[in-house]
Parts: sequence; C-alpha cells; structure tokens
Amino acid sequence: MPNRLRAKTAVITAAGQGIGRAIAELFIAEGAQVIASDLDDAKLKGLAAKKSVKLDARSTQEIEALAQSVVHDFGAPHILVNTAGFVHDGTVLECSEPDWDFSFDLNVKSMHRMIRAFLPAMLKEGRGSIVNMSSAVSSIRGVPNRYVYGATKAAVIGLTKAVAADFIRSGIRCNAICPGTIHSPSLEERIKAQSAKTGKSLDDVRKAFVDRQPMGRLGTPQEVAALALFLASDESSYITGQAHLVDGGMAL
Repeated sequence: MPNRLRAKTAVITAAGQGIGRAIAELFIAEGAQVIASDLDDAKLKGLAAKKSVKLDARSTQEIEALAQSVVHDFGAPHILVNTAGFVHDGTVLECSEPDWDFSFDLNVKSMHRMIRAFLPAMLKEGRGSIVNMSSAVSSIRGVPNRYVYGATKAAVIGLTKAVAADFIRSGIRCNAICPGTIHSPSLEERIKAQSAKTGKSLDDVRKAFVDRQPMGRLGTPQEVAALALFLASDESSYITGQAHLVDGGMAL
C-alpha cells in the first residue's frame, strides 16, 4: 500500500544516519513531508526532506524555536519521531555522574523537550502519532555493560506510557520502538571503541554483537523504519502506549 503517509507532516530527530535516516527516507518515500534534524546537519545532505535543520536535542531553546517554525510553516505535525540517543558503555562502576546526566539528558529529556514543544499544536488538531526510540535493553532485559543506557531506555518506555495515558482521549497516540542490535554507524563506532579498550580484534568484537542475537544476525535500520512507518500510519490507529520489539529474538 503506497503513500501511507500522504499529506502528513513528520518531524524526526537524529535523521542524519542509521535508524533516523532510514525512517526519514522511508517516510519521504511514503508521501510524508519530513522535517529532518540532526546535531550534525552535514549528515542530512542528500535527504529529500521538506526542511533540514541543525538541532541540538539537548537544547530546550532550539527545540522550542523549531516547533514554532514548523507549526507556522507547516501546521501541527501529524507525526513526531524521537530518535536521538547515545549508548554508554560500562557498569555502574564506570558511570560517573556526568555520564549519568548526559545519558539521561540526551536519551530521555530530549524526548520530553520535543513532546512538550510540539504537543500543544497536535492537541489543537486532535491528532498525532508520537514514536519514541527505546531499546530491547531497557526494562525488557539487561545486558552487560549497558548500565545507564538500559536505565534511560527503561525511562523512555515509562515516558511513552505516561504520554499515551494522559492524551488517549485527545487523539494522540504514543508508542516506543525497542530495537535489538542494529547495524549502523553508531554500532561501528562502538565496535572500534570496544576493540581499542579490550585489545580484541574488530572481527571478534563484531562477532560478539552478532552472537547475542538469537536470530544470528544484526538487524538493519530499514527493518526498524518499517515498524516506525506502521506506528506512524493510520494502520496502527488502535495501538498506543506499547513497547514494540524489533530485536531478532533478543528478548526471548
């Protein structure tokens, strides 16, 4: 069914690469006018977005300015996709207070900022789908060396359910996506960092990431984007407040 997002406006954070980029590309292909943002706006080049903007998801001022601009130029968005995030490596013993604060600021509070800025206009229109990027590593399951990351992604699920419950009678839906290990530039950076930290070869580190997936392979950004498309579209109009796994069986 083509053009599932025809005549819809979608705002997407961290759209420059990986999962965010795949979501933006698929939404555009399905007819949406996409407002794409990224901290590194050079990564947005080549994306056929209606508007591409540099955005620091940790800046309330920048997000509020973006919301005002989008609502003025395009009206209230139909879809809000919160993808910005960071994966901290380590246990509680390797997590300093600055590490904790940065992780929660980017992984959770950025979503609070975005929803708080865009929701009033969506409520006036009486409709909207919010999609938050959580993780299989969250309240769903724990894995080694993902202490604060797992805590933040568990918080994202709680945030998602709270927004869904508060505005379920107002036409607003809010869902979370919980990926397993996805092949992306971010993963490649973590593989390199872990190789340097442990002295293991890149191939050995990469194999360890693959081996923790029961399906025996990494997921792709496009597979996550397909779920985001479903949750953004009217096909999922009776679904809200849920954490949706796309994890290759990681949570089994």
